[in-house]
This record gives sequence, C-alpha cells and structure tokens, in this order.
Amino acid sequence: MGRRRDGPGWLTVGHGLRDGPAVPLEIAVSARARTRGLLGRDGIVGAMLLSPASSVHTFGMRFAIDVAYLDRELRVVAVRTTAPGRLGLPRPRARHVLEAEAGAMEGWGVRPGVRVGVWAVVGPSGD
Repeated sequence: MGRRRDGPGWLTVGHGLRDGPAVPLEIAVSARARTRGLLGRDGIVGAMLLSPASSVHTFGMRFAIDVAYLDRELRVVAVRTTAPGRLGLPRPRARHVLEAEAGAMEGWGVRPGVRVGVWAVVGPSGD
C-alpha cells in the first residue's frame, strides 16, 4: 500500500480500478485513528480503511458493519457482516481491513478474490 497518512481518499473495486465508480474513503493508518475507527458514530458515508489491521471489534458501535479483510495486494480475503458488540477473529493473510455500513459492500461488488484500489486525496502542498 505504500506510505499513507490518515485522511480522505477514494475506494474503487474490481478491474480497471481507476475507471470504476469511486466510493468516499477515510484512511486510518495511525494507531490513534485505527483505535478510534467508527466508534461513537451513527453511520458512515462510504468506507474506512484500517491499515495495518487483521481484525476488528464492534464494542461500542451503534450500527452493524460489513468488514472486508484485504491482503498485501488489496485483494479481498473475506467479507463478514458484524453486529455491534462482537469481536472479529484475525484473518491470517489479512494486512488491511475495510469497514462500511452493513449491506454496502455487496452493492459495491466487494467479495472474496476481488481487488480494490485505494487513492489518497493529496493536499495542495503535495503531501
């Protein structure tokens, strides 16, 4: 995934990763941003990428989420829907976790074997 920072971005799914529809994405790479995740929210527009990560929990969450476990090449290893108050088991090959509101990933075509693209929004200073 290269060197990333916390902040906004875009998610694309499948072949022609730069050509498909883009989903708004929040990128969480710092320990603080990954720990906070979606806690305390009533929902999310788009998705959140936690990196590095191989598991998640939904303790303190207010809504069910879809969780996609991604390998080093951003290929989907598994997708699970998780209710609030649950602990997801770590996935052996997972290096990143993608979270969205329950049901969203099916509509985007996120399923095992599919590759996703992650595009960070670059600020005016080029960082």
